[in-house]
Amino acid sequence: MSRTTQSVLIGLGLGVVVVGVIAVFVIGPLLYPARPRLVPVAEATPLPPGRPPEGTSTLPASPPTSRPTAPLPATLTPALRPLNELPNPPVGKIVFTCFDGDDEICLLNLADMTIAQLTNNSVGDWYASLTPDGAGVLFARQISGSNYEIMRMRTDGSEVVQLTRNGAQNYAPELSPDGAQIVYTSSAGGAQQVWLMEAGGGNPRALTSGAESIDPTWSPDGSRVAFASNRSGQRQLWTMAADGSDLRQVTDLPEMGGRNAFSADAATLAFYRGPFNGRNIFVIGADGGNLRQLTDGGDNLGPDFSPDGNWITFGSFRDGNNEIYLMRPDGSDVYRLTNHRRSEYQPRWGP
Repeated sequence: MSRTTQSVLIGLGLGVVVVGVIAVFVIGPLLYPARPRLVPVAEATPLPPGRPPEGTSTLPASPPTSRPTAPLPATLTPALRPLNELPNPPVGKIVFTCFDGDDEICLLNLADMTIAQLTNNSVGDWYASLTPDGAGVLFARQISGSNYEIMRMRTDGSEVVQLTRNGAQNYAPELSPDGAQIVYTSSAGGAQQVWLMEAGGGNPRALTSGAESIDPTWSPDGSRVAFASNRSGQRQLWTMAADGSDLRQVTDLPEMGGRNAFSADAATLAFYRGPFNGRNIFVIGADGGNLRQLTDGGDNLGPDFSPDGNWITFGSFRDGNNEIYLMRPDGSDVYRLTNHRRSEYQPRWGP
């Protein structure tokens, strides 16, 4: 082979390399833009396979041991633009159940997108809600076996106070808008029922009887309580007056879930329904009219309205692991708020 031929071949080879480099570093990013990057978060135990997202797993045997609260790194939503640039941006705080080998209580501050873990126990804390002033958290803590009691603490995890001592299964506490009473679910009388007690834990009494009734929530003016019950044969959404009178059935649908929430004007209720792994978020008028489905696929559950009524937060498996999301009340503008390898669920919104 002549020297001239060799030079030509070497030149052609270098040209191919140059063209390849240009294709990889210049043309490639144009055709395949980078996916939004999320801030790395702390290592955490993933949700065990088959664990029910509403927290009905086998309970640990030992009682909880209080430890200092542990702040978590900030996470970013995969939003197209920052949340504070949206019309009527979401504000306030969202408390939820987070999983670090057992269920704990975490708090997301929407102002700076930081998450703080408020509890750190050897057994379960879950079913949390924020007080109307945003200064406190109510939740259920496992004492031993299947015994869960209602607790109250500040939003920094301090001043934990036990409010119930009945040895039963007590869940889903929520303080009334005027701060005077707590509605919750308890098996103190046998089947799970909706109960009411004073804010300090005094004068507990059942508001419902008979068939199971669970997951109560207050209307914004404190005049009514919404809850799920199978009193009509299968689980449906109901409302009643704050004293347990004037029961009204709101839904007549199959495969109903439990957690629900009133809109800011009390005209609408958000809830979830569907088969396991196929649940979706719905809204319906408090009078039972105007049913609308907001999500379609991804297994979504546990909705709650923002205090101003402009957003709904919920848990979803749509990205493979149970995370906290928000969306508009019409189902638009869906944003993921958490991005951990552990599970987060049962979100409740507060100021």
